[in-house]
Amino acid sequence: MALLKLDVLSVRNIRSASIQPSPFLNLITGANASGKSSLLEAIFILGRTRSFRTTHIKQTIEFDQPCLVVSARNGLENEAVSHIGIRIDGKQTEIRIDQESRHKADLAYALPVQLIHPKSYRLLDGGPQLRREFLDWGIFNQHRGFLANWRKFGKALQQRNALLKARQYKQLSAWDKELAEYGRLVNDFRLDYIQVLQPAFEEMTNRFLNATGVNLTFSRGWDNKLNLEQALKADLEKDMRYGFTHSGPHRADFLCYSHNRLAKDYLSRGQQKLLVLALLLSQVNLLNQIAPNSCCILIDDLTAELDTANRLKLLEYLTQSGCQVFMTATELNDFGNLEVLKNYKVFHVEQGCIKQL
Repeated sequence: MALLKLDVLSVRNIRSASIQPSPFLNLITGANASGKSSLLEAIFILGRTRSFRTTHIKQTIEFDQPCLVVSARNGLENEAVSHIGIRIDGKQTEIRIDQESRHKADLAYALPVQLIHPKSYRLLDGGPQLRREFLDWGIFNQHRGFLANWRKFGKALQQRNALLKARQYKQLSAWDKELAEYGRLVNDFRLDYIQVLQPAFEEMTNRFLNATGVNLTFSRGWDNKLNLEQALKADLEKDMRYGFTHSGPHRADFLCYSHNRLAKDYLSRGQQKLLVLALLLSQVNLLNQIAPNSCCILIDDLTAELDTANRLKLLEYLTQSGCQVFMTATELNDFGNLEVLKNYKVFHVEQGCIKQL
């Protein structure tokens, strides 16, 4: 997979832009607030149907414009080409793949996007929802059957919480069975994924931190001595009192340890950034094993993430990965020695205008 042509309309200060990126490395330069991050945001929106900079998608639409549009010619295996696009007006989202209306999941499968940016370290010290989203994105791309079960679990949880809030307890038992069934399936997917992620993560931490003894510990979201249906019964009085479900995969989490000590408390901020980098790239590595070169990697503000030595390590890894990569920095020399790179393009962004150098 690689974006052969990218068209962006009315995404923040990018009024209209069209580029033909390299299928490998794309280096994007420009002053602060020039539109570098907006270009990455546009690609992220095309793959994830949301922004990584705001929860209010309307804020990404250029001022006084009715909508944003991002579209691309997407190169597939065997030299096939697919046309993908998204249009958002703040109220509605329209997705098209090869001239047909499609769903958000279809677009996400068509363009898997992994993002590394200055706030990525929150994956370690932020709330558990960030880590659940990280896990679920990886599983979503590994197993097509996950999404349907995840949605059914979410619906059952929503219905059960609504009954608890309305104090309509007679119907709870029916939703308990539904919640337990799909909750178990969601949990099994997550457990399996953690097990395959662990060795990939160890390999990547050794590459970037020269470290061993790093491991991930998964918490499923309820008492390990009970199955989910038993946990729901044990929590019933508490759930009725507070009006929501306390146990289940919606409370799951994982923590990262280094030599049996919690990484976020033990490692320096610089080491934490490298650890998160390793975690995100290990997820890309797993995806490459089932769909080679299918993931698009976005790296925003490279110099804020890595020192010179680790920038070189990252560039070496990215050139070997075969993935299409978009990286931003203020100056071209911030990327380091470009003589070691092949098959790359450089773009300069100024006041929302994008030019290839």
